[in-house]
Amino acid sequence: MLIDNDPKLDFDDVLIRPKRSELGSRKEVELARSYQFLHSRQHYTGIPILAANMDNVGTLEMAEALHKQMLGTALHKHLTMRELLDYFEGNATVRVVLKPVVTGTHTVFFSMGILPDDIDKLKNFSAVNDPAYICIDVANGYSERFAKTVAEIREICPKSTIMAGNVVTAEMTEQLILSGADIVKVGIGPGSVCTTRKMTGVGYPQLSAIIECADAAHGLGGLVCADGGCKVPGDVAKAFAAGADFVMLGGMFAGHDESNGELVYDDIPNTPAIGMKYYGMSSSTAMEKHSGGVADYRASEGKEVIVPYRGKVENTVKEILGGLRSACTYTGARRLKDLSKCTTFVKVNRQLNTVYGD
Repeated sequence: MLIDNDPKLDFDDVLIRPKRSELGSRKEVELARSYQFLHSRQHYTGIPILAANMDNVGTLEMAEALHKQMLGTALHKHLTMRELLDYFEGNATVRVVLKPVVTGTHTVFFSMGILPDDIDKLKNFSAVNDPAYICIDVANGYSERFAKTVAEIREICPKSTIMAGNVVTAEMTEQLILSGADIVKVGIGPGSVCTTRKMTGVGYPQLSAIIECADAAHGLGGLVCADGGCKVPGDVAKAFAAGADFVMLGGMFAGHDESNGELVYDDIPNTPAIGMKYYGMSSSTAMEKHSGGVADYRASEGKEVIVPYRGKVENTVKEILGGLRSACTYTGARRLKDLSKCTTFVKVNRQLNTVYGD
């Protein structure tokens, strides 16, 4: 048994210190970023915020709505082959951008696990439509099997950009990049509907995880995606300031029309919806829906909550991007790319109020 005494920080533990800025308006801030991925060599240009691959967030409708704002989506893995093929074959814009050599802002990840059925589904889909982006998602990215599966999928889809996770430490970030991942997904337990920390005692404060994993990834030419823990636009800014190349949002994109969640009403007839059900993908709700229940050898590591009904996601996107632009103006960062270079974090000893669900 070892104890790491170095301080580890979460989003609520810090604020970004303002600095002298020559920016006269938020409109002067450039949020779009451009990358060339390490292994796929594919080019990307867009605002690097992604909807999480959860079945009440990473929907086809969400992908279309966020594409209009230059944001991306990791589709949830429970979409059927027919739904995926109908979507990609029926949408000319997506079909073109799916070709791995094409630069575009329509960033849609084909999500999968590491079971044999997941591999077969990828192979069948790739035979018809080579996915430009693949998200390999498991709760525990530390198994040797996971790294081997990443390498296997790199062999199957050599020109696809692969995002893999989740992990929270530098050494495993390096391992996944060396195994073929272009982007490493960072976060264990920070999400609002994730109970991994309570059920297992395992986790890592998200801000420190981003800082340490980004440093490791960038040293090898890879990228990181901060996944979980963002409750308000300021948290998104802190994630980018800590070195995240992409930020993935679950709860902040839940509760919208495009989320396809179950609406909740009060007891007064003929009144608008007041909320929407939102649950983690390791919750008993998700496992009942997709796997017939929680297996005897495991426990649920997620929960179901009610988030406020928020209408169209477009308004939430405007709030997030507006907050991000403001953070850049406060620090003098003319581009989102410069935010981490312009940031000094100040440790605080109070918790900030939250208004979002993630």
